[in-house]
Amino acid sequence: MELLLLSNGKATECPGLLGWARDRVQTLLARKQVKRILLIPYAVIRSDWDARALELSESLGVEAISIHQFDDPVDAINHADAIFISGGNTWRLNQLLHENGLVVPIQRAVRERGVPYVGWSAGCNVATPSIRTTNDMPVCSAAVLPALGLFPLQINPHYLDASISGHMGETRDERLAEFCAINPSEHVVALREASLLQISGEHIEYWSARGEGFKIFKHAETTQEFSTAAPLAELTPFRPRG
Repeated sequence: MELLLLSNGKATECPGLLGWARDRVQTLLARKQVKRILLIPYAVIRSDWDARALELSESLGVEAISIHQFDDPVDAINHADAIFISGGNTWRLNQLLHENGLVVPIQRAVRERGVPYVGWSAGCNVATPSIRTTNDMPVCSAAVLPALGLFPLQINPHYLDASISGHMGETRDERLAEFCAINPSEHVVALREASLLQISGEHIEYWSARGEGFKIFKHAETTQEFSTAAPLAELTPFRPRG
């Protein structure tokens, strides 16, 4: 498999959509000889889908076309050179993936044909077994359906452990601890902004544009911060690169 799972799409480090990870994304596209990107923007609610595809094209220098332009979205997946799934609302995204019958076609494209998958924010969430660790509100009447399950652990994108003055609600750490208490056998990988996981074949790598680490949450275990993918190799079928 070829997966790039990014916490977010934009960051102050570099302008443009995926600008902070542009080198890694472009290297992957060049290695896989991708001529055109198939963008799935179902998570985008308040912006134009074609505009998101154009923004992606201009940032990466590779043509991107939104899946809504195709009469048959399943056929579009079956002939895709690369599948990119945008950020936005994870609930709406997962709902439309199921309603359009795309879950199995995407799984087969990525696992059997080696089609690169790049997902950020909501697109990162749906690459995991479920969307239960999204930060998004359930804006649609959607059941908690299984997600794509391309990556075996839950991920919490946009992870933030800073204290916000005046905020009296639960912190992100407390919310993730609640998830782990209800699901004691599961691990959650907390990705800060401008950080990503890259899976290539049997290897996994962690990278942060800001040089920051990630955390792993597990019930009844001390939450730790890591700067390499080595601990993830103990929890997944992948080996750390290098």
